[in-house]
Amino acid sequence: MDIDIIGAGIGGLTTAIALEQKGIKTRIFEQADKIKPVGAGVILANNAMQVYENLGLRKIIEENGNHISSMNITKANLNLMSKVDLSFFEKKHKVRNIAIHRGTLQQILMNELKSTDLNLNHHITSVEPNDNGYALMFENGEQIQSSTLIGADGLNSVVRQNLFPNSVIRNAKQICWRGVTDFKLPIKYKNELNEAWGKKDRFGFVQIAENKVYWYALKSFKKDKDEFLVNDIETYFSNYHPIVNEIIDSTKEEQINTVEISDLKPTNIWHKENVCLIGDAAHAMTPNLGQGACQAIEDAYILSMCLHKYDENIAFKEFQKLRLPKAHQVVKASWILGELAHLSNPILIGIRNQLIRLAPSSLNRKQSEQIFQIPNL
Repeated sequence: MDIDIIGAGIGGLTTAIALEQKGIKTRIFEQADKIKPVGAGVILANNAMQVYENLGLRKIIEENGNHISSMNITKANLNLMSKVDLSFFEKKHKVRNIAIHRGTLQQILMNELKSTDLNLNHHITSVEPNDNGYALMFENGEQIQSSTLIGADGLNSVVRQNLFPNSVIRNAKQICWRGVTDFKLPIKYKNELNEAWGKKDRFGFVQIAENKVYWYALKSFKKDKDEFLVNDIETYFSNYHPIVNEIIDSTKEEQINTVEISDLKPTNIWHKENVCLIGDAAHAMTPNLGQGACQAIEDAYILSMCLHKYDENIAFKEFQKLRLPKAHQVVKASWILGELAHLSNPILIGIRNQLIRLAPSSLNRKQSEQIFQIPNL
C-alpha cells in the first residue's frame, strides 16, 4: 500500500512517521519551499504525548521543550480563577504535557522520517478522481497519480474543497496575535500555562524553552480585523498585569504572526473511497482548548493503526467512527469557550468569573480526562 499525504504540518508528518513504523510507504507533498520555524509555540497535551511515547519520540520532545504542570485561567491582573492540575494525568498516563516551539517540533518530526519521500514546493491546486485513484495537480506544473490520499492540508484544505464541497468555515470574529520572545519568566510561571481573560480579549503565555516564551493574544472585532494594528498590541492590553506588556514589548515584530480565528463547522463525512481527511482539514477548531495540533496527532496515530489492520476503505470508515465523536466534542467545546472568554457585558463577565471560580476541581478533571483518553483499537 502506497499512501500520499498532502501537507507537512504536524499532523501530516506524524502520520507519515506512524505509517512508516507500520511498514506502509508514504509520500508527502508540501506547498512551502522549505520548512521555516514560524513564530509560534504549541502545547502538546497528555493525549498528544501518549502518541509520541508510542512512536518513540517522547524523550527527544521533552528534552527540547518545557513541561507544564498546570493550566490556569486568570483575570487580567493574573489573579487565579481556575486551575487544572496536570500532575494527576502525568501519573495516570506516564507522560508529561510539553510546551515547545512549533518549528522545533517540526524539525524533530522531519528528522524521524526514514523512507518517506518529502516533496517541498508542491502547492496542490486540484484533485480529480479517475479510474486509477486521483490525479493531483500542483502549482509548479507537476501532475501525479495517487491511489490513496490523505488530506492533511489544514483549514483551507484543497483536498476537502475538491472532494468534500459542502464544508463551511466559520469566522469567530476574533483576531489572534502569536509571538515567541526571549524572556525570563518569574520562577512561579515556569511550568504553567496562564491565560488571562479581560473584556472581549485575553492573553496567554507559557515557557517553551530556557528563557524563551510563547504568547498569544486575542481580541474580538465587529466588522474589520484591520481596525487592530500589530504595533498597538500593548495599548490593547494596557490594563493587564505588567508582565503581559513586558512580554509583548520584548518581542520583535517579525516574530509576531497575525491571523483571524476560524473553525470548520462540524461535518460527518471525512472520507470517501480511497481518500481521507485528518487534522484541521477534517475538524479545524478554534484554539481555545489548545487541542488543534493534539487532535491532529491523535488522528495520525489512530489512522495508522486502522490502515495497518484493514484495507483502505474499511480503515477510513473505522478511523472516522473512532475519532469523529471526540473531535466534534472538542470543536464545540472550544467554540463555546471562546464565546465565554470574550464577553463584553460587565454583569455577565462577573457571573462567568464567579462560576469559573466555583467550579469543582473534579469537573475540570473529568473534562480533561475525556480529552486525554486515547481509544484502544
